[in-house]
Amino acid sequence: MPRMTMTPTGYAAGSGTSRLPQNEGMMQGVMLHRGDWMLMLHGYAWGVYTDQGGKRGSNEAFVESMAMVTAQRPLGEAARIKLQTMLSLEPLMGARGYPNLLATGEVADGRPLVDRQHPHDLFMELSGRIDVDVAPDTSLFLYGGPVGEPALGPSAFMHRKSAQYQPLSPITHHWFDSTHITYGVATAGISAPTFQLEASAFRGREPDSRRWNIETPRLDSWSLRATWTPSPAWAVQASYGWLKSPEELEPDSNERRTTASINYANGPLTTTFAFSNKDKGPGRTLTAWLGEANYDLSARHSVFGRIENVANDELFPDHADPLHDRRFRVTKLEGGYAYRLPVVGPLGLAVGGTVGTYVLPDALDAAYGKTPVSFTLFAKLALGQ
Repeated sequence: MPRMTMTPTGYAAGSGTSRLPQNEGMMQGVMLHRGDWMLMLHGYAWGVYTDQGGKRGSNEAFVESMAMVTAQRPLGEAARIKLQTMLSLEPLMGARGYPNLLATGEVADGRPLVDRQHPHDLFMELSGRIDVDVAPDTSLFLYGGPVGEPALGPSAFMHRKSAQYQPLSPITHHWFDSTHITYGVATAGISAPTFQLEASAFRGREPDSRRWNIETPRLDSWSLRATWTPSPAWAVQASYGWLKSPEELEPDSNERRTTASINYANGPLTTTFAFSNKDKGPGRTLTAWLGEANYDLSARHSVFGRIENVANDELFPDHADPLHDRRFRVTKLEGGYAYRLPVVGPLGLAVGGTVGTYVLPDALDAAYGKTPVSFTLFAKLALGQ
């Protein structure tokens, strides 16, 4: 997947204000110029069929989508402005989203989603950013809007090249990048070629299951993030956030989240390694690990994989279940292949599939089965494939 807007100072910009290695490349798509404005159009649509294995798995066909418009221009000789909108038609899936074994987080019509991934909201981003130069290659910036992403965690999974052909959300999504759609964000920072320091105020509550609207923005939570980009191949970040009442079904519970990640891109190989710690109160510290890799065998062929290990205490939401609130450390391993071919102009198509399996504690055998296996087929149409 092509990258977000390339900067002139040795890194690429990911989702929100996050950074990625320069070697991940410049976003491609449709570029237009109108006076001092440069407009860039990018988007994708996935056609996906997944069969999630085991006793709690299910099969389903669905469509994922995103459309992005970025407009930027200089403001005099020492400043720049960027306006960005991202939209998705995934609310058409319905509030319950799609099957994704071991995934938890958010709700559908007041009930927790378990073994399913929620759809993205119609409004994924409505933001603006102003950069003002204060020294050669160094600027102060302000970013924010009614829908945006605070300075917390690595770049969201759909913007990482290491995950460009992974059709399903990571099961660790709510440990690393669940805040990539946040209703109310304000971020200030300093940006230099090899480092970025930033702080955000934002709304801590996750989006509700009414995916078509814009929820009331608030600034009741905060985060800090430091990013180091020592060379075109590396981007390293560490961040900390305090989230007020992030979960609808636990309104009195706040969260302290700490993350660290390393992105590496060199030649045909792109990787992401990440760790997250969620402190949800006494006795509820939940950690997660993630590793992703994409390797382009040639201009047409790619192989990729993902491994995740997470401590989750939301797999049995029914209070009457004897496993309710119990913490289980689970692992998912998934690998796949993608074949790319051009369609016309910047429009490209990738087709492929994945196979995943799981390492589960014995206590989950009755619910999930012994070592379930899942598979997924996809066709991804994208501008700038």
